[in-house]
Amino acid sequence: MLKIPEALQKKYNVLLKKNDILPKLHNNYRKWLRYYLDFCKKYQHAYAAQESLSLFIEKLKEKKQTQAQQYQARQAVLLYFAGMTVKSALAESESQVRESAGSFKTARSSTDWKTALESLSNEIKVRHYSPKTLKSYSLWVEKIRYFTDHKPPEQLISSDVKDFLTSLAVVQKVSASSQNQAFNALLFFFRHVLNKEFGKIDGVVRAKRKPYIPVVLSRDEIDNVIRNLYYPYDLVVKLLYGCGLRLSECMKLRINNFNFDYDILTIHDGKGKKDRTVPLPTSIKAELKAQIKKVVALHQDDLNKGYAGAFIPGILEKKYKNAGRELTWQWFFPSKELTHVADTNELRRYHLHETHVQKAIKRAVRKSKIIKRASAHTFRHSFASHLLQANYDIRTIQELLGHSDVRTTMIYTHTIKSRTIKESKSPLDL
Repeated sequence: MLKIPEALQKKYNVLLKKNDILPKLHNNYRKWLRYYLDFCKKYQHAYAAQESLSLFIEKLKEKKQTQAQQYQARQAVLLYFAGMTVKSALAESESQVRESAGSFKTARSSTDWKTALESLSNEIKVRHYSPKTLKSYSLWVEKIRYFTDHKPPEQLISSDVKDFLTSLAVVQKVSASSQNQAFNALLFFFRHVLNKEFGKIDGVVRAKRKPYIPVVLSRDEIDNVIRNLYYPYDLVVKLLYGCGLRLSECMKLRINNFNFDYDILTIHDGKGKKDRTVPLPTSIKAELKAQIKKVVALHQDDLNKGYAGAFIPGILEKKYKNAGRELTWQWFFPSKELTHVADTNELRRYHLHETHVQKAIKRAVRKSKIIKRASAHTFRHSFASHLLQANYDIRTIQELLGHSDVRTTMIYTHTIKSRTIKESKSPLDL
């Protein structure tokens, strides 16, 4: 592997800093530059030619590098192009490097909104953020685009962000959490796509965050809802309440998540890409095993019809090409119909859709005549509250819920009746 000359590396480090590339990405950028220079030397391509970059990206595609990796490699080489040439790199002065960095930003000024949104998508994917994060961040960037009347993205300044956030709070009266999400999305967009910082944003009118107390159902109310549900939604709710799962976590369960020998359920890639284990409810073990038998039968029928397998997350699909056809990778709650993949003309099976569960729960709550505003997430709130009521310590509940901070779990102390030496009473009962 070609080693970057020390003088050239110093110049490139200056460019990384001048263009506000995050320090944690510097090693990646230097690595791509080294790969590119080594590629040019090996195949005798011109170092500072756009054609060489195109051939280099094609080589990365052959090496099965992801689109996000290809994008980052392209950005690293473009930064090299903008800042120096092979002939003059070792002789350029600090001022010349500064001019080159400026020309790089000027070249970026022609970025249109379509390109900016594509860059946002690539920057999120290279960090392995969730699809929901990509969707919400893209939405907020689109909103500031229309708020500024399609002002070119490179011309956006901190005052535009300030006016937009103030409008959200004053005119649209959005919640505090929505305004904070908008702030984080635009901060990410400025820092990683436009390669510039917000600066100080003082005087923004912030939406007031009100303390939220979760809705909790009693055990009788939960049993009543379950009685008004039919298969497979009744089993879904039993897992939501019995294991304290988020709806997305429950839908993404696969056969390999269940360990009946130790009565353990493992949740992979939960919120924040975290794994955790929770105890399986012994009262529904028979139902869970019966569900697995149904999945086994459905899987065998799918194999007989020659289907391509279940959808597999991330790069595992490329690493283990037959994993989708293996029983252990089948969804615990499979969808009723196969999904046609247009790009490959394959038939694959997805898991039960979240909206189907949400609609079924809404109908069941309505039939149960419950006066509380209950949803799928209410069963997770009830799980935590009932454990706290049964004298489980808050740290144990935090681990079962998968919370990073115990302060998030502490909200459930407000959902149960206070137990003190002298219990508080209403003045009417004194």
